[in-house]
Amino acid sequence: MSHLEIPNTAGSPKDPSPQRSLLASVVADPGHLPEVLAEFAVRRIGPAVPATIAGLRQKHPDASEAELRDRVVARGRRAVVSEGAFVGGPFLVLIPVAFCAALLTQTRTVLELAALDGRDPTASARAGELLVLQGVYEDTRQAQDALVRTAGGRAARAIARWRRWVALWDVTLRMARLLGVLTPGEESQDEGRGVRRAVVHAWRWLLLGVVFLVGMVAPLVWLPYMAVSYRRADARLADRVLAYYFAETAPAPHRRTFRAEPGASAAALRALLSLLMPLVLIAMVFLTGLRIADSRWPVLGITLAAASAAVGGLWYWSRHRRR
Repeated sequence: MSHLEIPNTAGSPKDPSPQRSLLASVVADPGHLPEVLAEFAVRRIGPAVPATIAGLRQKHPDASEAELRDRVVARGRRAVVSEGAFVGGPFLVLIPVAFCAALLTQTRTVLELAALDGRDPTASARAGELLVLQGVYEDTRQAQDALVRTAGGRAARAIARWRRWVALWDVTLRMARLLGVLTPGEESQDEGRGVRRAVVHAWRWLLLGVVFLVGMVAPLVWLPYMAVSYRRADARLADRVLAYYFAETAPAPHRRTFRAEPGASAAALRALLSLLMPLVLIAMVFLTGLRIADSRWPVLGITLAAASAAVGGLWYWSRHRRR
């Protein structure tokens, strides 16, 4: 995988995309994922934020500051779900890239909100604030010290191919936790403790396992699951950011109730259709009696793999064509 190598062509027309460049950086230093992400976001995303905010103000000249914040948060949340949701079936290899895209989108939202508060999105202080808002460090002093240590101890080094894969696995798990996807969310106070909390944890892990297995043959099943996970995690982050930058004017976090959205309903419908296709194909294999070496299992395996790749590829192609 060439995208795991540290890019050294800055300024070249063939520069890698931000998510692939970030992935290369964190694989080279997997133990400092949050610090590398924060520094990368400020350096690569920060310079474009002022123009974005200026365009937002120009497009909505009569909007209040609170309305502008709401627009930034809502747009960022839609982008997080869109960029990072599709990771199932034959596209499991895209999980690290999808997670990088989601993390970068989240950090862009944070930098845009900081800019609305009158802060420079390119200043190194924003990297420390990102680490605090993500819950990596308790205060900005600790975060800044960690950033200095990380920058001082970083050096380009060659990594053996097998070690790249080990580092990639480690980084993927770390990104999932940072996004709030792998660890199934922070429990609210009403979920209780002890046995009830253990049951909630067990149920969420069981659901994740079922979605993973089903998603191997019906990849679009991941869409609504990941959308819900991203929205939940992004809402928690947005509450922390608004309280940090706009403590005097931001509304207090409130208990959220489920509200169906058109995008979520469409994702659920696509997931249902992708689940029905392999079921129909399985029924056809049994009805037609197709066999290889006097066994139905090879036929079922080939059929399900082909159906998964076809459904996932068609959706992936249509999504990028629309974009």
